[in-house]
Amino acid sequence: MELFNVIFRTLFFYFFITLAYRIMGKREVGQLGIIDLIVSILIAELVAISIENINDSMILTIAPICLLVILELLLAYISIKSRAFRTIFGGKPSLIIVNGKINYHEMVKQRYSMDDLLLSLRQKEIRNIEEVEYAFLEPNGKLSIFKYNFFKLKSAYPMPLIVDGTIQDKALKYIHKTKIWLERELERKKLNLKDVFYAFYKGGKIYLVKKNETIS
Repeated sequence: MELFNVIFRTLFFYFFITLAYRIMGKREVGQLGIIDLIVSILIAELVAISIENINDSMILTIAPICLLVILELLLAYISIKSRAFRTIFGGKPSLIIVNGKINYHEMVKQRYSMDDLLLSLRQKEIRNIEEVEYAFLEPNGKLSIFKYNFFKLKSAYPMPLIVDGTIQDKALKYIHKTKIWLERELERKKLNLKDVFYAFYKGGKIYLVKKNETIS
């Protein structure tokens, strides 16, 4: 009877957790953010405890798991609406390689070692750092790599100047521009900051996506 109870609980929570993750819309572990990872760990612990303690009611496990799923969905919604919340809890990408040169200061800040960098490059079948024009360390720990073109000509990376109506100070500093310059550019296009969903700078030009529009 005890063995049957363990088997039943295991099968039940297998399908229950599968349904919970379908609701949360998860895809793969490598894409999980900090909040998602914490929720996943807590759910795993709750299920393990429930399977071990067969004398406890399963509702004591189902209830907190449902609460965690609701909490995760709520935080995901807030994250979509608030960039500040998203940055605090989800982090933001860090520029590790710029024009074939390593950004050591950012590597130290992110506690990202040379061994980590070389491992990521090998996994992308890149033999030499000089082959890489830009490399970003994403919030999920993966390295996004942009290789040089065939003739190794420098290309302007599209620097995000405005995201969700918020000016990106670091991007402005990187292209040696100021907020005043950006505000004047918006005025020239007869736009307010609150009207812009996304704006990036490339090749000396600003490209805009206005709110409630797909193209501008």
